[in-house]
Amino acid sequence: MNLKRFFVWFSLQALAVMALGAKVDTLDVPSAAMKRTLRAAIVLPEQYESKKARKTARVFPVLYLLHGGSGSFRDWLTKTPDKTLLHRLADQYNLIIVTPDGDPTSYYFDSPLVATSQFETFVSSELIEKIDNTYRTVRDRKGRVIAGLSMGGHGAMFISSRHPELYAAAGSMSGVMNINTATWKVPAEFARSRAENFAKLLGPPKEGDTPYPGYTMVTLADRLKANNLPLIFDIGVDDFLIEGNRELHRRLVENKTSHDYTERPGAHTWEYWENALPYQVLFFSKILKANGVFVSEINQ
Repeated sequence: MNLKRFFVWFSLQALAVMALGAKVDTLDVPSAAMKRTLRAAIVLPEQYESKKARKTARVFPVLYLLHGGSGSFRDWLTKTPDKTLLHRLADQYNLIIVTPDGDPTSYYFDSPLVATSQFETFVSSELIEKIDNTYRTVRDRKGRVIAGLSMGGHGAMFISSRHPELYAAAGSMSGVMNINTATWKVPAEFARSRAENFAKLLGPPKEGDTPYPGYTMVTLADRLKANNLPLIFDIGVDDFLIEGNRELHRRLVENKTSHDYTERPGAHTWEYWENALPYQVLFFSKILKANGVFVSEINQ
């Protein structure tokens, strides 16, 4: 793409975002657990600022949307081919979308070894408190859902499995359902670097196919069944993480845990996630409607 075409493309993208009603805030979120401040982007639907919504102090449901490995809180706004994706979904479903920072390789655990990596606490407690105290939200699990891609898919499923009282549903796109890197279809060097990262965060691995039981989703099928939380997860058929997703699906089928699982054409790419996210938000919208917190009926 030459410079002139790039300028035209960029201008059209910017105009498209400006034409949408949704607005984006960037928020500093202090973490007492990690003794540092992280950032989050907040996509507010157009109706949030409507006269009627403000006059009646109408509250809105929230989707917490987690980024993947080596990413940041801006990924979902800047890396999808369609830069208006989150704006359109926020407006379509009158949903606040929060995309927090999760560090490059935290996997959203509370690390017992690294004091500055306490992301289960950050996402499930500190971030929710900050968002609920800053915006007009449904301050209850019935209006709160969580999802993510890759590392963030693991994070959404893991955190919701440990805190089902906080969320109405959870979802994963191309998620790391097994943190045993020997099951990933990746170059040996990459698998080794991620295995070293898990050892740094969680300690030496146990022997066998599940080196970190309790921290990896394929070992938590019974907990997911007990929680009875609505779940949706999907993955591309050419994704290097597909075996872990198939294994979790198999275990959930065996223990009769209700869930929505899909394999689609695609790989570990933003094109895939751009296509996957609207399906997950549609799934969540049905649950929010059933909970009585859906707000599509608000008028200006």
